[in-house]
Amino acid sequence: MEQVQNKKEIEVRFRWKRMLNYASVVKQMPFFLFLAALAVVYIYNGHLADKLNRDIARTARELKELEYEYKTVKGQVLFQSKQSELVKAVAPLGLQEMNTAPVVLAEESKK
Repeated sequence: MEQVQNKKEIEVRFRWKRMLNYASVVKQMPFFLFLAALAVVYIYNGHLADKLNRDIARTARELKELEYEYKTVKGQVLFQSKQSELVKAVAPLGLQEMNTAPVVLAEESKK
């Protein structure tokens, strides 16, 4: 039994030595290069995904800030376009609100 185990153990060792000799490693070199290129592409893809996520988050923050700015400016415009605010705004220019109804000018038609 011991001899059988020794033979199997020797065969396993010999098989590994046979697989790891110079010729078989050189024969498998294109596959190793392919695996290395695949690893580089995988790493690049991960970095690209992270960069895109950061860009999306930054754009979302900017969009939210612009929404707040739009709402603020819109509120200010609505407030300043009220009649009482317009009167205050044009008072320094010497303009006043009319208290009388406007006069309608009619053109005399020639017949």
